Amino acid sequence: MKVLIVGSGGREHAIAWAVAQSPRVEKIYCAPGNAGIAEYAECVNIGAMEFDALVAFAKEHDIDLTIIGMDDPLVGGVVDAFEAEGLRVFGPRKNAAIIEGSKAFSKDLMKKYNIPTAAYETFTDPKEAIAYLETAKMPIVLKADGLALGKGVLICNTLEEAKEGVKTLMLDKQFGDAGDEIVIEEFMTGREVSVLAFCDGKTIKCMTSAQDHKRAKDGDKGLNTGGMGTFSPSPFYTKEVEDFCEKHVYQPTIDAMAAEGRPFTGILFTGLMLTEDGPKVLEYNARFGDPEAQVVLPRMKNDITEVMEACIDGKLNDINLEFEDNAAVCVVLASDGYPEKYDKGFEIKGLDTFKEKEGYYVFHAGTKFHDGKIVTNGGRVLGVVAKGNDLKEARANAYKATDWIDFENKYKRNDIGKAIDEA
Repeated sequence: MKVLIVGSGGREHAIAWAVAQSPRVEKIYCAPGNAGIAEYAECVNIGAMEFDALVAFAKEHDIDLTIIGMDDPLVGGVVDAFEAEGLRVFGPRKNAAIIEGSKAFSKDLMKKYNIPTAAYETFTDPKEAIAYLETAKMPIVLKADGLALGKGVLICNTLEEAKEGVKTLMLDKQFGDAGDEIVIEEFMTGREVSVLAFCDGKTIKCMTSAQDHKRAKDGDKGLNTGGMGTFSPSPFYTKEVEDFCEKHVYQPTIDAMAAEGRPFTGILFTGLMLTEDGPKVLEYNARFGDPEAQVVLPRMKNDITEVMEACIDGKLNDINLEFEDNAAVCVVLASDGYPEKYDKGFEIKGLDTFKEKEGYYVFHAGTKFHDGKIVTNGGRVLGVVAKGNDLKEARANAYKATDWIDFENKYKRNDIGKAIDEA
């Protein structure tokens, strides 16, 4: 079969790697792809939001399955565009992708269907938001309603910070139209866990758990980023927590979306906070997490194309998801200065080392070819992943592997997975 992957980051590289493991697949294309994805796929110069061009390419090249990796095209309706032309595509339709596209929608959904989450209010008027904050308990969380590259969440410790946050989101429009409406919600404390799941509109099957590290600097300091590293599985995601979430979160979410006339087919990402009062939903995403995919997919035993096609055909119940009994850790190598100002265009050395090592992977997030060399082309450059018999071994292996890579202004957090030691 021929497969087209839409996207250009580390998540799409991990998907391309997984698809390449399938004996069913003879050819992979990626639009637009990156320098790492080019090892497995033929990269084509079509942007993820160029729906007409993507559809035309899929028809012209007899693509059997298109996999949408990114949030923007999903929320924009790319799946609807493909389905309108009779093409097989993996991902939620526009009316279901709203579960990620609008924080207000997802919070209202959870309230209506009694899915545990933080208390909240939504605002479209900055003055009303500030008036509400005057009476609210600090710290508090401000979220841009729309897509903001994973960065539209502000944790405010004081009233002054919160007022400034409203200005940043709603008046200064730091995240554009995403801040036209904001959600203000109670600050929750506890361990964070990410759970990815395959869905076919009625059945949901969860993958192994993971935990992301969003802040730029060690000790969870610094600005929010798209993710500086992950580990899988989470030792804090116990059988008791899993059973609770299956009963009160995952299936109820899929049932709620179906009841709303928005059946969800694709990947549902549930971000959880394990609070003293039990697990609560922080957020939903409508696609693989990045960099969660980089630690979850290398541990999956199934042929990813078979699972995705079962979702499209409404036959996910026939699939038995299996994962290796081991662990994986991803350390992101970024450009120093990310997520604010940073230089790019530096040659990356040491990538070939990974081709000789079993259980080690390097997934490209921000790279490109220049004059025959692979150079940095973004804030998050590479995800260095290693497996191990347990989390401590995987963590040691991942940090060892980061030393195999070299480029000017290379930066990484040194405490990814440190929470493992406290488990």
